Amino acid sequence: MNFHHSWSNAPLRSIRRGHFWIPGERVIQSGRTYQRAPMYVEWEAPEQVSRPYPIVLMHGGGFQGTEWFDTPDGRAGWAQRLVEAGYAVLVIDRPGHGRSPLHTDITGAMGPPFSYEGGRQIYFPGTDPRHTQWPFAADNESAMDDFIAGYGPLPADLCVSQTMDADRTAALLDKIGPAILLTHSASGPDGWLVADRRPDLVRGIVAIEPMGPPFATIPNIGPMTWGAAAAPLAFEPPVSDATVLQAAEPGTYRLPSLVGLPILIVTAEASDFAAASLPTAAFLNNAGASAELMHLPDYGVHGNGHGLIYEKNSDEALAPVLAWLASNTEALA
Repeated sequence: MNFHHSWSNAPLRSIRRGHFWIPGERVIQSGRTYQRAPMYVEWEAPEQVSRPYPIVLMHGGGFQGTEWFDTPDGRAGWAQRLVEAGYAVLVIDRPGHGRSPLHTDITGAMGPPFSYEGGRQIYFPGTDPRHTQWPFAADNESAMDDFIAGYGPLPADLCVSQTMDADRTAALLDKIGPAILLTHSASGPDGWLVADRRPDLVRGIVAIEPMGPPFATIPNIGPMTWGAAAAPLAFEPPVSDATVLQAAEPGTYRLPSLVGLPILIVTAEASDFAAASLPTAAFLNNAGASAELMHLPDYGVHGNGHGLIYEKNSDEALAPVLAWLASNTEALA
């Protein structure tokens, strides 16, 4: 891509934008005070916000908030499209990722680096001929370099990582008020955890192929010890031992924070990760939630893999999500 052309030919936008930080805790080591795991937040809003609630975009895996901006082939991503639809949008870099600073002495150890092979396995068309929407050719090594450049490791302890994510995002909602959460992949469990912490401030959750299935051990990432998350959730009756939860009959333990909350889980036609969404929805619903599944082919959106939010038909993939948001969250205002 000619980068001069990328800004010369891009359509003009009239938006408001800015950024701020959600601070982490102060910790003392060797007589000095440090801040642990702050979270970077970048926001955009149309000149006139027409939707009642802002949307918090939570990135997946070892990536960063940039996955919601321009797509790998230079088109506008979901962040811009949501602004065009009238939403104020806040894009976070989860603690330990992107522009959210870390030092392992303060934040904790990091997991393995993110490999090219891992990126191809997760996102690229493999043997499934239905996957037709990946935005650049498999042999385009320059484009692959650009794509992998944004990836880094996840914190080594998945429970600690999700706890940091949820605590900082809850603090973000304390700052901005009620909002909708839109998660992708590894940030999927963060949605349930934030709602658990701030049930009065989460107006809806859209989870794009959330990490799972419940109780699985995710390769190179860690165990989903508490079913739909690696970090503890506030079940009723209270449960302090995750092995008891895993052995219990479905419906024995409930998640009061998710009852009555609009939840949408979106899956793609040709993604290996889509298989985790059905058992995740079942787990949540057995705990009292009302999670809906949106399989994109049922809405005429075909050819997608796990990276559906930035594939060639990303606008078409967003369209049914926008319709669901309008139908399920605006009546709550």
